[in-house]
Amino acid sequence: MSLQKNSTQCARALHAAKRDLRSWRTFRSSAASRSSEPPGPKLTERVTENIYTLPNLLTVSRILACPLLGWAIVHDNFVLATSLLAYAGLTDWVDGWMARRFNMRSVLGTILDPAADKTLMTTLTVTLAFKELIPMPLAVIILGRDVLLSLSAFYIRYTSLPPPKTWARYWDFSLPSAEVRPTTISKYNTALQLLLMGVTTVSPLIPYDIQFGLQGFQILVGMTTIWSGASYLWTKDAVRIVKQAPPPKS
Repeated sequence: MSLQKNSTQCARALHAAKRDLRSWRTFRSSAASRSSEPPGPKLTERVTENIYTLPNLLTVSRILACPLLGWAIVHDNFVLATSLLAYAGLTDWVDGWMARRFNMRSVLGTILDPAADKTLMTTLTVTLAFKELIPMPLAVIILGRDVLLSLSAFYIRYTSLPPPKTWARYWDFSLPSAEVRPTTISKYNTALQLLLMGVTTVSPLIPYDIQFGLQGFQILVGMTTIWSGASYLWTKDAVRIVKQAPPPKS
């Protein structure tokens, strides 16, 4: 009886040891698989963002105000033109402050903000050159640089957009693919261009002759425009590709 009882206890102990060993192997295998998974979103997730923010709406309002600004300059309404320039400058500062203060930054915002500046600059350049308030060679330099940068932006958008590359996805800016980072000289050039165009727009309202000073300013802006355009060729971090996984197959 004693021998039979000891044998039963040994069998139970052996069975329990085997069960514990299987549990340990299962736990170790599960832990190893979890540790091998890369951090971050799964491959089936897509990167999207909220593009309907107040800073973006203010930026869009600057773009929509440009046709009225051009009309005012062509029709010699420089009081209205000056008021619209003041509105553009104010909203440019406000939307940047709100984006930083309330964490409303977006990839679309990094595209819209320089696009608004370029739309404003193009409007001022074309209309002021038409009114012969700025020389035509300077207008060609400014517009030529912006056209080349715009074509480059379309190409970067296409190459950086993850597949499938459809027309609808190309124009869906809630799917960010690349972020444009202006170079340092480009920031200074934009400020100088806007200052030149602003002073030129206001100049008909000033009872003094400032043409000599404007000519020197125009030469400076022409030089910085060429320099800023070339800076995108050698600046490595001017464009940042937003990495994201392709959409799941249906």
